[in-house]
Amino acid sequence: MSEAINPKIDEIMDRARRAAAVFNELDQEETNRIVTAACEAGFKNRVALAKMAVEETGIGKWEDKVIKNVVATQYVYEDMRDLKTVGVIHSDFESGITEIAQPLGPILGVIPSTNPTSTVMFKILISLKTRNPIILSFHPRATRCSTAAARILYEAALAADAPDDCVQWMEQCSLEDTNALMRDRRLALILATGGEALVHAAYSSGTPALGVGPGNVPVFIESSADIPFAVQQIMISKTFDNGTICASEQAIIVEQQSAEKVESEFTRASAYFVPEEDIPKLENAVFDREKGLMNAAIVGKPAEFIAQKAGIAVPPGTRLLVARQQHVGRKYPISCEILAPIIAYYVARDFDHAVNLCIDLNFLGGMGHTVSIHSNDEAKIHEFSMLMNAGRIVVNTPSSQGAVGGIFNTLHPSLTLGCGSGGRNITTDNVTARNLLNIQRVSRRRVNHRFEKFDASLYYKEDLGLNEIVEQFNRNY
Repeated sequence: MSEAINPKIDEIMDRARRAAAVFNELDQEETNRIVTAACEAGFKNRVALAKMAVEETGIGKWEDKVIKNVVATQYVYEDMRDLKTVGVIHSDFESGITEIAQPLGPILGVIPSTNPTSTVMFKILISLKTRNPIILSFHPRATRCSTAAARILYEAALAADAPDDCVQWMEQCSLEDTNALMRDRRLALILATGGEALVHAAYSSGTPALGVGPGNVPVFIESSADIPFAVQQIMISKTFDNGTICASEQAIIVEQQSAEKVESEFTRASAYFVPEEDIPKLENAVFDREKGLMNAAIVGKPAEFIAQKAGIAVPPGTRLLVARQQHVGRKYPISCEILAPIIAYYVARDFDHAVNLCIDLNFLGGMGHTVSIHSNDEAKIHEFSMLMNAGRIVVNTPSSQGAVGGIFNTLHPSLTLGCGSGGRNITTDNVTARNLLNIQRVSRRRVNHRFEKFDASLYYKEDLGLNEIVEQFNRNY
């Protein structure tokens, strides 16, 4: 039985189930044709959709949202273009195992206000590639642009003979409706992108979910780093779309010996170090202490706008607000995730102190997500990586674009970045079409030569320990 609150949900789910049945009959060529058509339509409208997103939400910069739309269409498409998602995808005669890809069934895609059109197109494309109908739940502040993106891709897919209702959405989808959709037994999977509460609701719904956690990303500028280059890369990342990517840097950690040069380079790059006496003003402007969350009114806003709102005078052209910090924790709001061009700044005594600060920041609100290091010392990079709880450790790379993948590295391009068990997620993957398949394994009888001569009766001899049994087993083999 469905637990739907809105009777329209029953109709949506029934249509999705019918679409799934038709989808199941398509071959790889037909599937690929649908994906190509939808991708091309989305790519063609990348600029118009980016402008529409900024106009509706007031978040970010349309020029950067164009790049997000490109990643969500062209980059994602190229990454999965040759991926087999229908029928036999692998067969190995020697092992006797054949792998068959099957769709999951109807998917619910929850869309955030920070990256609305790009996330819509990304989730539609990976769902079409895997023959899964998708139902979209839009953030209330991004309904118009999200609807436009969904309609463009859906109509292109239909023109390429996709099943009716393979993409659906509710024009007005309340939180209660979204929760009801999540709990519906006919749903196969939730792709949850949004705040911590929403992701928690997805995982608590009883429906399998691929969600993402918050990103509170520390970036460590280690003493061997090329400091001007590191500063340039951090500015590229943290100011991209006014800091709205969860993988953007949230705190800079430098060693004492490098601090003066780092600060000089940031100042040269139009970053402004907020005076100590003004930091409480900044905290009050960007953080809602009652909710314990960043203030939604400053998300994705320019640095100068935020400074004005806080009553802080900054030089014209300021692109990033930097706040010196001594401590990490909920009592120190700038040490928490803030999706805006604001960043905490810590000076560490040495390498070990710097790593401990990164661990504390990661633990505060970014477990399993992403960490960043700028260094030319491979031993230090290795040690840092071994100590961090992060699905993505980006090296000498803008963290935002590096974690998303496809631009500065060969990670799978994705708008859904898993955080593993640290972030209470099921995977650390950059989620792609590969995560939206059921893989059946046909296993034919074969002799496993490793156990071919093994005498199972050894197990019944209670006086033989594990080492003795293994020794006899190896002798027989």
